[in-house]
Amino acid sequence: MFTAAIVTGLGLGSMYALLALGFHITYVVSRTVNFAQGSAMMVGAVLGYTLHVRWGLAFWLAVPLTLAAAALYGLIIERFLVRPFHSRGSEAWLMATVAGGILVDNLVLFTFGKEPRQFTSELGNQNIELFGSSVGVLQLLIPLVGGAIALALFLVRRYTRLGKVLEASVQNPKAAMLMGIRVSRVVAVAFAVSTVFAAIAGLLIAPLFSVNAGMGTLFGLKAFAVAILGGIGSAGGVFAAGLLFGLAEALITLNFGSAFTQIFTFALVIVALAIRPNGLFGSKAMVKV
Repeated sequence: MFTAAIVTGLGLGSMYALLALGFHITYVVSRTVNFAQGSAMMVGAVLGYTLHVRWGLAFWLAVPLTLAAAALYGLIIERFLVRPFHSRGSEAWLMATVAGGILVDNLVLFTFGKEPRQFTSELGNQNIELFGSSVGVLQLLIPLVGGAIALALFLVRRYTRLGKVLEASVQNPKAAMLMGIRVSRVVAVAFAVSTVFAAIAGLLIAPLFSVNAGMGTLFGLKAFAVAILGGIGSAGGVFAAGLLFGLAEALITLNFGSAFTQIFTFALVIVALAIRPNGLFGSKAMVKV
């Protein structure tokens, strides 16, 4: 039971981390976040189910189509729900992204239906023996995918020209534009990447849970808590916080039951942020004058 709980916690935590990395990438580029991130996860799961299970497309074909649609969703959010407000110095993008996510959730509810659907896949049905417990292959794959994405983000920001472009777009957008960097395009790409991360999380977690129109709401809220807990400006911190959050959920459920899971985990988040206001792995921003 303990081994299964640990593996489940790592899988859930990595899924939270993937969603939270979407918050991270938009924050470091534009100092905004996409509160429709949970709905992007739901869109990924629903589209994957529709293309693969209902329409019968091969999984290798359904996945890129789903991710392409998720990227388009991110571009739409940035162009119509964030840019018009952020460009004028307004914080209304926050409420606009919340409203956009609710709108998409309800559109899916009316078209897809409210009944939960089972996303069957080859990986979801495979199990292996680990320390005397039967563990799903997909549960082991999720942490590997999440860790690879977090590492890729770190390497891109630290060692590539694209990373320098991202840093320049954040630190001094006007100077970046004078150097020929199209800051608006960089921000749009960041939002597309964030929703792709969410769709990947949705595709990975869908075979383990039922697919429905409201599945992204609580996941999105937890992912934002993870992003703040880890220090939203640090990809590694966000990923580590996701793992901690998932492990805490799994162990609390194992020892106290699912009725206490949300109470204890969010209480722990509040305590952690009271002690470390900038996040467990965050630090105060250095401002040059």
